[in-house]
Amino acid sequence: MIRLLANPVRLIPLLFAAAIGVGTILLMLPVSHAQGQIAPLSTAFFTSTSAVAVTGLIVVDTATYWSKFGQIVILLLFQIGGFGIMTAATIFGLMAGRGFGLRHRMATQVERSRLQVGDARSVLLLVLKITLAVEAIVAAILVARLMLAYDYSLGPALWHGVFHSVSAFNNAGFSSYSDSVMGFQKDGFILVPIMLAVVLTALGFPVMQDVRTNGLRWRRWTLHTKLTVAGTVVLLGVGFVAMLAKEWSNPATLGPMDVGVKVLNAAFHSVMPRTAGFNSLDVGAFEGETLLLNYVLMFIGGGSAGTAGGIKVTTFLVLVAVVLSEIGGKRDAGLFGRRFSSSLERQALTVFFTAAMLIILGSMYILAITDLTMDAVLFETISAFSTVGLSTGITADLPPSALMVLCILMFVGRVGTITVATALALGGTPRPYRYPEENPIVG
Repeated sequence: MIRLLANPVRLIPLLFAAAIGVGTILLMLPVSHAQGQIAPLSTAFFTSTSAVAVTGLIVVDTATYWSKFGQIVILLLFQIGGFGIMTAATIFGLMAGRGFGLRHRMATQVERSRLQVGDARSVLLLVLKITLAVEAIVAAILVARLMLAYDYSLGPALWHGVFHSVSAFNNAGFSSYSDSVMGFQKDGFILVPIMLAVVLTALGFPVMQDVRTNGLRWRRWTLHTKLTVAGTVVLLGVGFVAMLAKEWSNPATLGPMDVGVKVLNAAFHSVMPRTAGFNSLDVGAFEGETLLLNYVLMFIGGGSAGTAGGIKVTTFLVLVAVVLSEIGGKRDAGLFGRRFSSSLERQALTVFFTAAMLIILGSMYILAITDLTMDAVLFETISAFSTVGLSTGITADLPPSALMVLCILMFVGRVGTITVATALALGGTPRPYRYPEENPIVG
C-alpha cells in the first residue's frame, strides 16, 4: 500500500476516486436534496462522478433537484476536480521531462520518478493564482450583467455568476439554470465571458504559462504551445463555419434568429464541444451532420494539462503529421520545424486507439440494452469519455448499468488519459534484445 501511494501515477486516480466517494456521501445527505430526502445512490454517484470529472452530464435537474447546499457541494467538486487535473497533469508532464517553460526552468531539475517539493509547490501556486483570477473576473462580469440587465438582486446574481464562472473555467458544464444558458441566447455579455473562460482553460496550463512568460512572440513559444494554439484556432474556425452552414435554416436551432444572434450562438457551440458542456441551443435538435461534427470536436478535445478532455489537440496533430509524412514519403514526422520522436508517435497512437475502443465498447453495450438510436448513444459516450457534458437528452432515461458505463468512461477519460500517457512516457525500459524485422502486408 505504501508503494502504491508513493507512486503519483497511481495516487492521482485514487485521490479522484476518493473525492467521488466523498461527494456521493455528501449528496446523499437529506440537506443536499431540495425536498430534504435521501437521494438514490445511483443519482448521487453519477452526479459526483460527473462533477469531479468536470463533465456536466446529469440525470436530474441541478437547479431543482438539489438544494443550495447540494449545489454548493457540486460546485466544490468540479472546482476540486478541475484544479486537481490541471496540477496533476502539469506535474506529470514535468515528471516525464517534457518541460513546460515554468518559472526557474524547474522542468530541467525533475528526477525521473518524483518532483522536488518546491517545484510542485510552485506549480500549485501558479495554477491557483490563475484559477482564482480568471474565475473572479468572469464572475464579476456575469454578476454585473445579471444585476443591470435582468434586475437580479446581489445575492442571486452573485450565486449564478460565481457558479457559471467556476463551471466555465473548469470546463464542467454544470449550470444553476434548468435550461443551461438557453435563456441567454441573445446576450453576448453572458455567453462571451463563458466562452473565453472555456477557451482559456481548454488551452491548458502549460500554454497559459508559456504565453505569460513569452507574450505573443510566436518564435519563442514551445512546440507544445504552437501545436495547441494553432490546432485550437483551426478547430474553432471549422466548428464555427460548419455550425453556421448546417444550422442556419434549422427552425429548431439557429433558423428563427437574427444574423448577429446566429453568429453568436454558432461561435458558442463551436467552443462548447471542446469539453465545456454548456448549451444555448437544443442539442437534440441538431442536424445529423452537426452531430457528426460534434463527435469529432468532442473526441479531439482541448489542450493537455488543462481541464479539457478528449484525446487532446497535440495527440491529434501528432497523428495527422505522421499520416502526412507517410503519404509524402518523408522519413520523419513533425511540425513547425521540429521532428517527433518515434516514442511520442507510439504514445499518441496508444491514446487514440484506447479512447476509440472504450467509446466503441461503451456504445455497443448501451445499444444492446436499450432501444436508443446509434447517433444519440455515440454522442453520449463520446461526451462522457471526453468529459464534455453535452447530451441529446437521453442521460436521465438510461438504465442503471448504462449510467455506470458512462461513469467509467468519465473517470477513465478524465484521469486515465493523463496517467496512461505519463506511464508510457516514464516507462519504456529497453529490452536487451530485439526480434528480427519482418513486414506484413498493410492495406
